Amino acid sequence: MSLPRTITAQDMRSINRSAILEIIRREGPVSRNTIADRLDVSLPTVMRVVDDLIKEDLVRPQSATQWTGGRRRALLEFNPEGQVVIGVDLGRTKMFGAIADLAGNVLGEADMSRHRTSGEKNFQRLTELIDTLLAHPKIKGRRIRGIGVGAPGITRHKEGIVTWAYTLKWHDFPLKARLDERYNLPIAVDNDVNFAALGELWFGAEQNVSNMVFITIGTGIGAGIIIDGALYRGAHEASGEIGGMLPDRQFLGKRYEEFGVLETIASGTGIAERARQALKGRRKSEELEQLLAEDVFDAARQGQTWAKKLIDETVDCLAVAIANLTVTFDPELIVLGGGVTRSADLLIEPILCRIDGVIPALPRLVVSSLERRAVVMGAVTNVLHNTSDFFMVRKLS
Repeated sequence: MSLPRTITAQDMRSINRSAILEIIRREGPVSRNTIADRLDVSLPTVMRVVDDLIKEDLVRPQSATQWTGGRRRALLEFNPEGQVVIGVDLGRTKMFGAIADLAGNVLGEADMSRHRTSGEKNFQRLTELIDTLLAHPKIKGRRIRGIGVGAPGITRHKEGIVTWAYTLKWHDFPLKARLDERYNLPIAVDNDVNFAALGELWFGAEQNVSNMVFITIGTGIGAGIIIDGALYRGAHEASGEIGGMLPDRQFLGKRYEEFGVLETIASGTGIAERARQALKGRRKSEELEQLLAEDVFDAARQGQTWAKKLIDETVDCLAVAIANLTVTFDPELIVLGGGVTRSADLLIEPILCRIDGVIPALPRLVVSSLERRAVVMGAVTNVLHNTSDFFMVRKLS
């Protein structure tokens, strides 16, 4: 167990700075006096912090003023346009990158396919994507605050080491160190679903909740867990690896190397593979090879028995996972993302019906509004936090 630590004067300044920046970002335009009242800190403290934030171009005075019967007070607002972040989602089958300002406005995007070649070639593809984004004309005249990269695997975020990402052929890969050698910019590396959870927290349609779980259902399945406004990572930075959840005891005592049990059933890959097995001998092999999860959902909508059975099994397993997450973390919100959620009409209501009355309280279950940009938006959030000495503080009751 780590020992308790004390708060230094520098920590206290960073805590105040984080709280003041968040008030301005969320509630601006707002006056210095209002900030002092809301946070119960002295006006001189607010003024010092605001001066620093203005020098850093994170905050700007607004021309409008606030009048409460005495002197007019200048209002402050968040200043997102002058700085940008490069965000990259390494994905499981292809890479996606974007340039976004600090408000999450996307200024440019780029895709790059991968062919599951060597780990070194995958790194080269990543740098090609970053170089393409850095050359984008809309970056001109703006400060690049940093680069954030979300990796599909367990990642030690402080060291920026990707412990294991089988689709990239990376094992204990020092991604941050390799990027540091190439780019003279702050680098943030984390698990892609953790980034996506942060993106939803800051920029999603249901943003600014304190306790949330983001679940991505695509090639694989994973979750990012937000507790009291901060990511929960676990003892081995492997929290949220729910693709390995066991829907039933029949899966005990077996080994799963590349995909976890839940992923083999309910991910896009798992749904398609189960469909191939169900249709084996009934369709041509070439047709089966091209079968996708969305084809199975379409067939279920058409009332085809084999597809309805597969989707029912998928919903059962996802319902078990969501029920277990709900009773474990009691989140205010569960957000579903990933390609499979394009068929949310066959998922959300059936999942809620299955767990209604089974668990103490139903979660609020919604589909991501950010779609494939969620990881990039999380990169913006993470880079801003890492370059701002950002704190989330909670008093224990």
